[in-house]
Amino acid sequence: MSFVLDARLAADSHPVGDLALSQLRLFDDARFPWLLLVPRIAGARELIDLDRDDRCTLLDEITAVGRAWETLLQPDKLNIAALGNLVPQLHVHLIARYAHDCAWPRPVWGQGTPIAYEAAARDALLARLRGALQGQLD
Repeated sequence: MSFVLDARLAADSHPVGDLALSQLRLFDDARFPWLLLVPRIAGARELIDLDRDDRCTLLDEITAVGRAWETLLQPDKLNIAALGNLVPQLHVHLIARYAHDCAWPRPVWGQGTPIAYEAAARDALLARLRGALQGQLD
């Protein structure tokens, strides 16, 4: 079995690039700066499905991407979660949160209707993120 990105994740997000283990994607909701790390491990549904080396690599990737996200966006809080209730494929959310965002202090899930990025704003954010992660993305 080879890795295939879940269709819902593909439809709801834009590719940023590939890290050593994970595909990095920007979730298409301009209300919340939101990234997804999707380990390219076929059949992985839970963190416990990864072997020790892959879990360590994923944690390193979460740390690197989280630090870049904080540096670029300076959020009040960085939410990091792996839920998978709607999409069972293992993926980790990194969401920059602000005290003034429309869901604060509640979780973002189920809060209103997503607002897709305008192409120029999305492309600018992707370019900034790729620049911040230069040397780490394939």
